[in-house]
Amino acid sequence: MADNDFDARAEMVQLLLSKVANDTYPSTTMLDLIEEVVTDEDRRDYIQVLWEKIRDDTYPSLALMTRLRDQAVEASAGR
Repeated sequence: MADNDFDARAEMVQLLLSKVANDTYPSTTMLDLIEEVVTDEDRRDYIQVLWEKIRDDTYPSLALMTRLRDQAVEASAGR
């Protein structure tokens, strides 16, 4: 990737998404940072990460379910 093509925001989102996906209990700080800068383009990936965490957890947290709902609503509104 050429320096002039570097997108720090996109790189940060991908890094945080990777960490959230791999953490058993992702920090609210990381989730908040993602949500502050997520674009419609990134939102699908974020929703997928949240979906998998909730699906794979016997007792998913209300906070993650609420975040998933909010992102799903936002994605639907953007259509």
